[in-house]
Amino acid sequence: MGARRIQGELVGLGYRVAASTVWKILNQAGVDPAHRRSGPTWKQFLAAQAHTILACDLFTVDTVLFKRTYVLFFVKIATRQVHVVGVIAHPTGAWVAQ
Repeated sequence: MGARRIQGELVGLGYRVAASTVWKILNQAGVDPAHRRSGPTWKQFLAAQAHTILACDLFTVDTVLFKRTYVLFFVKIATRQVHVVGVIAHPTGAWVAQ
């Protein structure tokens, strides 16, 4: 990771520091600058692996009768198919893990 990128992350966390200061600290610690990778870009990697990637989420649905229902679903990234695998009023860790 480059000094400028680390400096940007620190600024995002509220620490004002110059990129040259980050470079100096890394240099004193013996950390060489990051080199350009020759491998695929992140987009190329995801496209190549999409058929093996699933995304999941648990969301709530509030009914007109003021009841809350929890829905667990998965999305196949390659096909964008959504699979609802469970709907329950009171989910437990065991239910989600199942």
